[in-house]
Amino acid sequence: MTTSSNGPVPPWALTMAAMFSIQLGSALSAGLMPTLGPIGTAWLRLSMGALILLLLARPPLRSLRLRDAPAVLGLGIATGVMSVTFLAAMERLPLGTAVAIEFLGPLSVAALRGRGVRSLILPATALAGVVLLTEPWAGQVDLIGVGFAAMGAIGWAAYVLLTQKVGDRFSGIGALALTIPIAGVVVAPFGLPQALGHITWEIVAVAAALAVLIPVLPYILEMRALRRMTHTAFGTLLALEPAIGLLLGMIVLRQTPSVLQLLGILLVVFAGAAAQRGGRRQQHPLPADSLPLPSYGAELKGSHAAFPGRQDHREGQT
Repeated sequence: MTTSSNGPVPPWALTMAAMFSIQLGSALSAGLMPTLGPIGTAWLRLSMGALILLLLARPPLRSLRLRDAPAVLGLGIATGVMSVTFLAAMERLPLGTAVAIEFLGPLSVAALRGRGVRSLILPATALAGVVLLTEPWAGQVDLIGVGFAAMGAIGWAAYVLLTQKVGDRFSGIGALALTIPIAGVVVAPFGLPQALGHITWEIVAVAAALAVLIPVLPYILEMRALRRMTHTAFGTLLALEPAIGLLLGMIVLRQTPSVLQLLGILLVVFAGAAAQRGGRRQQHPLPADSLPLPSYGAELKGSHAAFPGRQDHREGQT
């Protein structure tokens, strides 16, 4: 893993902290769902995140071109879909299982960028891990929960591809102040009716704190990390995210995995780490009038480089 010695905290630690922030925010969101429902929780958290980001950064409206609209709107829609489907899946499945199933989306994107048999073996390996996680032979599979997670996987894969398009036009936090509000607006017609009548100042404060965990804090941490480490190292670390979800599900939500489920997580992590090694993407120069694009959004996880983790930050890469 290539890092720089600059800074008191090593970049791998920043990346791990970002992943823990993402999964902790997801686990703690479970506390709002009995009151607001999964869609209402997703909408309120997205809305709070949008407000925070608008306070931190000005959306790059002057840099927008008509040709950018489909990718920017699509990225916002994908973000909203991911947020809703992940929380809906998490309501029915253990956190680690929901993360692992969603992980199949970006993993497939990364693996299919490779060539040869490995491009098929790695998604199949991860799928085998998901089978061990869900244990269909036990007859207790929540098909609705799996369906929501599978929709999240599709949304995550779309997010990866759209991130690359938007990332070729913008870099930094500015565009996140565009896509997260779009996600909030997309989810509002479904989430607002579910949450209406249950929103209190206390719930708003909790949602704002969760929005800091997802996406604001992870973006800041990852941006600093990516300035001091290679994308290969970064992508390898991101493959640990399903395992972190499993761990926080055990600690925060009291979810106890079986031995087979632990083996399933290991298979997913292995496939994720192996897939990103062959998926490097050629960098595109930013236009002169571009503004900063984010590395994160909602449950956002999509790499603008080799691995579908976070977006590409070009400043100070090593």
